Amino acid sequence: MLLPSIFGESLLDDWMDFPGMDLPDIDRKLYGKHAANVMKTDVREHDDGYEVDIDLPGFKKDEISLSLENGYLSVNAAKGLDKDEKDKKGKLIRQERYAGSMTRSFYVGEAITEQEIKAKFENGVLQLSIPKKEAPKVPEKKLIAIEG
Repeated sequence: MLLPSIFGESLLDDWMDFPGMDLPDIDRKLYGKHAANVMKTDVREHDDGYEVDIDLPGFKKDEISLSLENGYLSVNAAKGLDKDEKDKKGKLIRQERYAGSMTRSFYVGEAITEQEIKAKFENGVLQLSIPKKEAPKVPEKKLIAIEG
C-alpha cells in the first residue's frame, strides 16, 4: 500500500525531512558534545516506592558506585579503554567507544537510608528500588496568646 502523496512524493518523506526530525541524533541535539555522558534513565512510581532503570552499556559492576548524601542518591560510572588496545596492531582510524566518567543525582529525601535502597546490575542496566517515605513532619508553630 502506498502512502498518499503530493506532487509525486510521499507525505511521510516530507515529514521525515523536516528539520529537527533526525531521531538517532536527538541526544546530540539535546546535550551537545556531552551526549555520550548522559545516563538514559526510566523512573516508575509505585504505591510503595520507585523503580529506576539506568542504561550503562559497556560498564562493569565494579566501575559503578552509588552514594547517598543529604537526601541525594548519586550514581557514578567511570571507565577507561582496555589496556589491551595498545597491543592491537593496525592504525586506529575511528574510536567511538566511551572512556571517561559520568554522574547523575536524584533527590530521594533525607528520610531514606542506604540500607533501604536496593541495587542490581544486569545486562548493562542498573536497576534501583527506592522506597517511598514521608519526610518527618516539622512541628507546628504554636502561638502563645498575650493578655492585655
